[in-house]
Amino acid sequence: MDLTVKSFVFIAILVAAAGVVPVFAYCPPDCAPKVNYQIGGNNTYVVTSNAAGGNYTTKNLVTTTAINVGTDKTSYNDGDKITISGSVASFLYGTPVSVIIRNPIGNIVYISQVDLGNGSEYSTTISAGGALWQAAGAYTITAQYGSQDRQATTTFNFAGSKGIQNTFPVDGTNFSLQYSITNGKITDITADTQSKSLIVTIQTTGDGTLTLTMPRALIDAKKTDGTDDKYFVLNDDQENDGFQETGTTSTDRTLSIPFTDGTTKIEIIGTVVVPEFGPIAALVLAIAVISIIAVSAKTGLRLMPRY
Repeated sequence: MDLTVKSFVFIAILVAAAGVVPVFAYCPPDCAPKVNYQIGGNNTYVVTSNAAGGNYTTKNLVTTTAINVGTDKTSYNDGDKITISGSVASFLYGTPVSVIIRNPIGNIVYISQVDLGNGSEYSTTISAGGALWQAAGAYTITAQYGSQDRQATTTFNFAGSKGIQNTFPVDGTNFSLQYSITNGKITDITADTQSKSLIVTIQTTGDGTLTLTMPRALIDAKKTDGTDDKYFVLNDDQENDGFQETGTTSTDRTLSIPFTDGTTKIEIIGTVVVPEFGPIAALVLAIAVISIIAVSAKTGLRLMPRY
């Protein structure tokens, strides 16, 4: 082969070889290491300027915070509107944000799925209150986007809700108590004069909370100086120190008492309980005694024999 032809073929081979660059060898113009730099995939694109002044595209950009969540205020009252909002770091197609709210004892009071709006932001507004919101204290919001490692939490204070109020009669008295209960129902309430307590019998379907408004005329807890003392609460004869007094007036006291699934008896112990016959029966008895005395005085009837 002619030397000129050989030289031309050799040069052509070199040029062809120089034009072949493996895909994995691609690097931005400055070839400086980039955190989370990756070529390939079908995820969100982020255009970044390099040190040499050119632009290149990265994919699968991982951030330290996958999602954030917040509320429009830090505390709320019964019936208030709560706006929950936040944003995600990267878009996952067809994936909503799961929003879960738990009360101070960890029970779920709200759960929903919220679609992303424009861009990477989400928002939802709910009403605070109802049968599941009786407990006052710190409520926790968990926002999850996709897998469990994409979670964020925040808290807000809630004053407690009256929820749906029901009444239940107290055996042996003329009192009926206002109450609300989650994951259960009341089957009986009895006043025990010997132990100075109210015994509430319940049937449960899960962990829950009993909120009970008790008239001071029925049961109360007082110190020797006449000021209010704390009640003592037993769940199935075991001390329950997780209850809270959520309401106090001159006539009533309200307790919010958590219980676990399977609990059958809640006993509230004070320092005084009315007699079993109740205030109306006591009044009837007093009138009857006065009537007998009056009739005896008028007719000369003697109640005691003469000796």
